[in-house]
Amino acid sequence: MATYQERALDGASPVDLVVALYDGIIRFLYVAIAAVERGDVRARRIAVKRALAIVIHLQARLRMDIGGRPAQVLSEFYASMFALTVQASLGASVQRFEEAIGCVRSIRDAWKQVASEQAQTGSSLASPAAKSRIVRLSPLPNETEDASRWTA
Repeated sequence: MATYQERALDGASPVDLVVALYDGIIRFLYVAIAAVERGDVRARRIAVKRALAIVIHLQARLRMDIGGRPAQVLSEFYASMFALTVQASLGASVQRFEEAIGCVRSIRDAWKQVASEQAQTGSSLASPAAKSRIVRLSPLPNETEDASRWTA
């Protein structure tokens, strides 16, 4: 028997599925914060692993050949969120987890707006205006601050 969450996504548009993935990242980052506050290292690592798995999934599904600039910006965003989440986990930093949640939430909200526009217009593709909104809203952590700590 399918769970409520599985049924809720039946028939969802691709944009709605992306929003659900962002919701998952946010949910797991909150679980990581709760684990940090309890001092539960194992739970923090599990939650971070799940959040990062979603980020990796989203990154891997980008189509750079057809996505153009929005795909490039999202790729950079996902890389930044991966690094910020790892940094938050290594330092057991509630503040860094909250920073990551804020960044993810702003992009999630942009995708939610795209989903709403699609529902209103009946379109299955994001409009150029909607794509540019996602690009403009992509908050990246202060790269000059973080660049010296992260190497390839």
